[in-house]
Amino acid sequence: MSQAKLSIEHISKSFTEKKGGKVTHALLDFNLEVAAGEFVTIVGPSGCGKTTLLKIVAGLEIASEGAVYLDDHRVTVPGPERGLVFQDFALFPWRDVTGNIVFGPELLKVPAVERVKIAEHYIRLVGLSGNERKYPAELSGGMKQRVAIARALANNPEVLLMDEPFGSLDAQTRSQMQKELLYIWQENRKAVLFVTHSVEEAVYLSNRIVVLSESPGTIKQIYSIDLSYPRSRSDHGFISLREKITGCISENCR
Repeated sequence: MSQAKLSIEHISKSFTEKKGGKVTHALLDFNLEVAAGEFVTIVGPSGCGKTTLLKIVAGLEIASEGAVYLDDHRVTVPGPERGLVFQDFALFPWRDVTGNIVFGPELLKVPAVERVKIAEHYIRLVGLSGNERKYPAELSGGMKQRVAIARALANNPEVLLMDEPFGSLDAQTRSQMQKELLYIWQENRKAVLFVTHSVEEAVYLSNRIVVLSESPGTIKQIYSIDLSYPRSRSDHGFISLREKITGCISENCR
């Protein structure tokens, strides 16, 4: 039996175009284990299958080959044990902050009194106290993403899946959200599988970084990050690792 929280075993994914029947191979024999409480980030060139992989783990896509296991139980469909955060927030515009956060517990038939407690806890955790009754249209981009993270955590998932969650934010807000995500992760210690195009973001956040090759995506290299938290982007070790991983994506790994 595996000791990993999340096991991704021999995942391959191909798409066949409806017109012409052309086959595109997105992922090829991808294997990865994520331990409980571990923060793992996937980077790689555009079109290498990063988002496709995350969708397969989330149960939103079906792999052509291979399997995904959570605590040795095979997963094939979406479930509350995997919380998903998108780049575009994906909030319900007709629900206020509290309503968005408790959406999952509502589906799980959690009693109303308990849902209130869940909402209050995560609103405090993501720093949104005082904004409980605001709607998405009244929130900044950073606040919307805080709501999205709180909503993903409200089901108490085993794994948090994050697909470019800060990609649409301005640089200052993105930097602040990275700090806040680290705080949330250190408070909860959920396993995190994170996708980003930013190597700097990956080095700032992660325990390990997985570099994918060009399509079809396969693992090119895995880097363990030994830098202590909180990390300084101007630290020599940080800069050296960032340059090494950037080089691995575009050229040769070392």
